[in-house]
Amino acid sequence: MGKRVVLALGGNALGDNLAEQMLAVRDAASALVDLVEEGYEIVIVHGNGPQVGMINLAMEAAAKTPEDYIPMATCVAMSQGYIGYDIQNALREELLKRGINKPVATIITQTLVDDKDPAFSNPTKPIGGFFSKEEAEKLRAQGEAVMEDAGRGWRRVIASPKPIGIVEYEIIESMLKMGQIPVTVGGGGIPVAKDGEYRLCGMSAVVDKDFASAKLAELLDADMLVILTAVEKVAINFGKSNEEWLSALTIEQAKAYIAEEHFAKGSMLPKVEAAMAFAQTKPGRKALITLLSKAKDGLAGKTGTVISQ
Repeated sequence: MGKRVVLALGGNALGDNLAEQMLAVRDAASALVDLVEEGYEIVIVHGNGPQVGMINLAMEAAAKTPEDYIPMATCVAMSQGYIGYDIQNALREELLKRGINKPVATIITQTLVDDKDPAFSNPTKPIGGFFSKEEAEKLRAQGEAVMEDAGRGWRRVIASPKPIGIVEYEIIESMLKMGQIPVTVGGGGIPVAKDGEYRLCGMSAVVDKDFASAKLAELLDADMLVILTAVEKVAINFGKSNEEWLSALTIEQAKAYIAEEHFAKGSMLPKVEAAMAFAQTKPGRKALITLLSKAKDGLAGKTGTVISQ
């Protein structure tokens, strides 16, 4: 059996609209099937940043009464369905082109959170499109929570509690044992909290996709968590004259760089923190941060940033 790898696809792998997404997933599928050919047992997680924001806005616009409003948890479920549909079809096509008969399926996945998580009183997760400062000020005056997002503009923000479990992880494990490819925990998973002994209740939140991927990788006892993003390696002094690209980071080094504020809060910081969260769960576990197109080289130790104990 090949090494088990959880791959977290960043938003750059999906485009900003449906037409871009359908093209982008073809490129993603090619890079992912390269890993299958190398013998890796892969699990695919994807973001839903622009998509869930667009769904939420569309549902708000369509709602004629408060009873018609579609909650955020349901919007996340919708995004899992339509993004997963494109990813699984692109993967299926690429696998068959290469003569590989390996089933792919999207799992509508719930991520367990604590309803007392302090994140619910301090929303920080950007969703949806970007606004100018003037537009953001108008939204704030209307009671919306907005914040500046890593120098890229202003966006709505929602609570982002930490994941404490993945409800369907045993189904994902079963698929892997049968030699299948799961597309799962889309957009960080549908945020749910326990309501009594048996019931799960959807929460108005978005779980960070990279932290959810780290939790899934831990539960599946994966060999490596791979966070795929818009840069080949992690850098310190990013964008400055003394910029330095890093090939490896220990947990202690990463903590020191975080304390020195080297990583942008809405961009690289959660990726590094999620990588650390997985790497420190068990000796020998490693996380890799790199470009999607460099995933094969990164897993071969040729590029990317490896985070380990």
